[in-house]
Amino acid sequence: MPLPPAETPAATSRSITLAGHLVAYDLRRSRRRTIGLAIDQRGLRVGAPLQARLGDIEALIREHGDWVLAKLAAWRERPAAEKLAVTDGLVISVLGAASTVTVTPASRQRWLFAGDKLHLFVPPAVAAGVVLEKALREKTRAVFAERLAHYAPRLGVPPPPLRLSAARTRWGSCSHHGGISLNWRLVFMPLPVVDYVVAHELAHLREMNHSPRFWSVVEQLCPDWQARRRELRQQARQIPQFQ
Repeated sequence: MPLPPAETPAATSRSITLAGHLVAYDLRRSRRRTIGLAIDQRGLRVGAPLQARLGDIEALIREHGDWVLAKLAAWRERPAAEKLAVTDGLVISVLGAASTVTVTPASRQRWLFAGDKLHLFVPPAVAAGVVLEKALREKTRAVFAERLAHYAPRLGVPPPPLRLSAARTRWGSCSHHGGISLNWRLVFMPLPVVDYVVAHELAHLREMNHSPRFWSVVEQLCPDWQARRRELRQQARQIPQFQ
């Protein structure tokens, strides 16, 4: 699930003892109504209302202590993503469809999407992975722009300014000025998942929070958003990295 917009207050680092284990966590306060726990490769992250008492926050963490320790252990045991060599014949998933990469020596960088092929033309001094990323970024920007243009009118707003992100843990964000950032690595996801992230960030133009009203706006744009969010989380584990 995309994280709250970048304008939320900076997180503070704290620690708590759970079943004899000292667990570090980042606490971020915002104008939310409830306390929430999330765990990823960065560790335990806690979101809390601005006025929530620290004692109440840590009581909730302790209440879910077994879950926290199990999830942290699972992340520690997860193998690092393998880096793929970008060579002729490599097959990658682009918006849910298999695409075969061809690599051809050339005097300058360029690329061509042709059906189920992605042709890369790579100069001797340039890594093929660099050209591949540029090609995918270009593809992603065009898709994002088209999907924003498709969904924005449903909220009665113009398509917002778009910026590509390369964040490792955030799929999108929406600024208070109305600009939207979307992660170019979403190109490895099926289009319905991309649409969920687009809908999520557009909904922030109406509700700059994650309240029930916010999720009702998301549902207006993407009725099966919960299934797509689950798929996003599953697909995120398979995002390739290139040498």
